[in-house]
Amino acid sequence: MMEWRQYTTNRATAWAATLLMAWAGLAIAGGETGAEERFAAARDAFRAGERVRLAKLGESLRGSEFAGWVEYWQLRLRLEENTDEGVAEFLERERDSYLAEKMRGEWLRWLGKHGDWPLFEREYPRLVQPDQELSCYALRARLERRDDVSALDEARPLWFTVMDLPESCQPLMQRLIADGRLGRDDLWARMRRLMEMKKPGAAQLVARQLPAREIPDARKLEAVIDNPARYLARLPGDFAASRPGRELALFAIARVARGDPAVAASQWRAIEQRFDKAERAYAWGQIAWQAAVDHLPEALDWYARASGAALSEEQLAWQARAALRVQDWPRLAQAIASMPPKLAGQPEWIYWAGRALAAQESPAEAARLYEKIGGQPNFYGNLADEELGRAIAVPPRASPPSAEELAAARAHPGLRRALAVLRTDLRIEGVREWVWNLRGMSDRQLLAAAELARGEGVWDRAINTADRTLVEHDYELRYLAPFRDQVTAKARAVALDDGWVYGLMRQESRFVMDARSSVGAKGLMQLMPATARWVARKIGLSDYHPSRVTEMDTNVTLGTHYLKMVLESLDNQPVLASAAYNAGPGRARKWRADRPLEGAIYAETIPFNETRDYVKKVMSNAVYYATLFEDKPQSLKARLGVVRARGGDTDGTALP
Repeated sequence: MMEWRQYTTNRATAWAATLLMAWAGLAIAGGETGAEERFAAARDAFRAGERVRLAKLGESLRGSEFAGWVEYWQLRLRLEENTDEGVAEFLERERDSYLAEKMRGEWLRWLGKHGDWPLFEREYPRLVQPDQELSCYALRARLERRDDVSALDEARPLWFTVMDLPESCQPLMQRLIADGRLGRDDLWARMRRLMEMKKPGAAQLVARQLPAREIPDARKLEAVIDNPARYLARLPGDFAASRPGRELALFAIARVARGDPAVAASQWRAIEQRFDKAERAYAWGQIAWQAAVDHLPEALDWYARASGAALSEEQLAWQARAALRVQDWPRLAQAIASMPPKLAGQPEWIYWAGRALAAQESPAEAARLYEKIGGQPNFYGNLADEELGRAIAVPPRASPPSAEELAAARAHPGLRRALAVLRTDLRIEGVREWVWNLRGMSDRQLLAAAELARGEGVWDRAINTADRTLVEHDYELRYLAPFRDQVTAKARAVALDDGWVYGLMRQESRFVMDARSSVGAKGLMQLMPATARWVARKIGLSDYHPSRVTEMDTNVTLGTHYLKMVLESLDNQPVLASAAYNAGPGRARKWRADRPLEGAIYAETIPFNETRDYVKKVMSNAVYYATLFEDKPQSLKARLGVVRARGGDTDGTALP
């Protein structure tokens, strides 16, 4: 009893001290800092699990735009304490808001972990955007509550994706295996896909589900992962006698192909007769895919050897790019025809299918395809318009939002709270909340919301919101040009096209002044610190300091000078320079061909997904900015031009 009294006394003393510290912190926060600073402090208190401090900060933010966020964090901590008290009331007060969606998602996760399936099934239909974890819980609820085995049929396709399945999905996968709905071939198929996508750890977990006699030796699998070429060189004579032996060799071939497809092809030829037809097709599909990414001339022949293989969408896309790269129009048409409808229906493949038809003297059929995407405000919509003889122009400008429409946007509680959060360092959450509140808005409401964001100086939200209109458009909002006088002056000072500079800035930062990428690039033109220092030295910017890189004037000065240097080092070709700005000048040079390429073909066959998308968007952006700046239609094809063959640039300057 004495021990218990001492314990409770100590606990009470500690608790009192905690309260005093919290009140002291609150006094400082309330008296000397504003709501944004106290909101940041509340976020930190939540992350640290400091419940008392969070409660006191919440009191100081009561009635502010941040109050709902603090209450959300408090409820999150309660769930961690294993109680959902207050959640239902919060959801009622915050009905239809972004925070209600977030809170309902967290509550459903909690209910799923606790196996409260009746309440889960009541709340789940009210969730607007379930993630994979919650989707699996929903399938499990059906299975647990009603033994609805159709839930297993819906879960089965997840096995064949390359995503890392959350813990909530694992019981479904285990049931599928136990019921025989996933067999040995399915287990090996998932292992292959995971190894292809550089997820060997996940592949090792799948291997444990195989029958005992087929589980590959862990040391051999590690050897494949660590040094696949050496593993292949040391294959025992009887390796092909068992399924694990053959599969490990296939894994090794696929991994070697990632680094050097030609070497993989050589090693594969030495052993391929030890495999059956389907296994041979699989291996050639892996080698051909990587050869296409590396722009090797053998890629199409190796794809032909993969006939019959179940190629992934990525492999099918690169088969088409390999044909496009060498302008083999019949093979390009065949490759696109072999794609699943959803992939073939993407704008790039509709356009290139049209080009293939036109090259094979079927202009009327080509025009029908161009019409499908013509008018779309994107890279391939622009190119299709030009094939149809239409210059690229902006649509008539919608009438500005009325005073009533703007007042409604300002009064919208979700937009108000999103703007408040966007002023803090929780910018990602602010963006998500803003986007959430755009759901279901009419064009007029979207234009009013975009104008509201522009008035607040939140350029990226203004652009992205105006981008969503379907009938009434304002391209001066879609293609905002903040700091026009300063940026144009700096672009022209180094003889750069200001439309292109703005097209690049729009893609790099959406004009967020302090934007920072995951790799450390900063500011409007997203400069890496080392690049900024190098350019500052090159142009004699004596007062440069790294802390200034996010300043508009400094960032644009350095960015435009660097862009000019890149352009001059790459034969003054904007497509190459755009690729170089994103992926580096060395890669942009390497990706050229042995003969001249249309700029559009060069862009489509860029190996990096991010850079390929980036270049297309920068060049299409540039056309729209030039249209607005010059008040006349533009040509994307003219801007894309022709990329000269390797060795045709002026590689005189070593650039970072």
